[in-house]
Amino acid sequence: MHVQEWLETVPAVSIYLLVGIVIGLESLGIPLPGEIILVSSALLASQHGDIDPVVLGVCASAGAIIGDSIGYAIGRRGGRPLLAWLGGRFPKHFGEAQIAMAERSFEKWGMWAVFFGRFVALLRIFAGPLAGVLHMPYWKFLIANVFGGILWAGGTTAVIYSVGVVAEAWLKRFSWLGLVLAVLIGVTSMLVLKNRAKKAAAQSGDTAAPAPEPVTVPAAD
Repeated sequence: MHVQEWLETVPAVSIYLLVGIVIGLESLGIPLPGEIILVSSALLASQHGDIDPVVLGVCASAGAIIGDSIGYAIGRRGGRPLLAWLGGRFPKHFGEAQIAMAERSFEKWGMWAVFFGRFVALLRIFAGPLAGVLHMPYWKFLIANVFGGILWAGGTTAVIYSVGVVAEAWLKRFSWLGLVLAVLIGVTSMLVLKNRAKKAAAQSGDTAAPAPEPVTVPAAD
């Protein structure tokens, strides 16, 4: 059976639940490909009449907001030991370099780090738990979380769905192309962020290194 034909047999409610759960778990702090799932589902909705893009966007937004809120509560209760535990379980995502970069973002931007972090693959995982660990006032977190979640999830769904509708005839011939493109976008953003984290860690290491003591040359008699 063709991949597109198989996807069309999946009930719409299953797509809604999958998107909401995966994005919710990612926002909670578990490294999952939420953006890839959302983009793929929005593309599918543009070619599958049974999937309502509005409901899809609402489910994605709800998952993002609820997941981030749970992550905030866990981070607030767990504190620094939680970050250390996550670093042991997910060293590629919660390593010292990644946490240091995220902390600098929070110190510099405050609640805007939660809002704009929604649009960056790795910061989506950090936003909720780290805001809780750093004891960001909940009302600030909630405002940034709600607006960021709706804009990211709803905006991504609307844009990808619109592109899919416009290019429907073309995408039918290459039904796998949208998924491949989504994977490439997600991987590229992760690699760029990892590279920035390494540079930031190197800079912080250089700053923390003690300056060498000056060598005193004895004066000639």
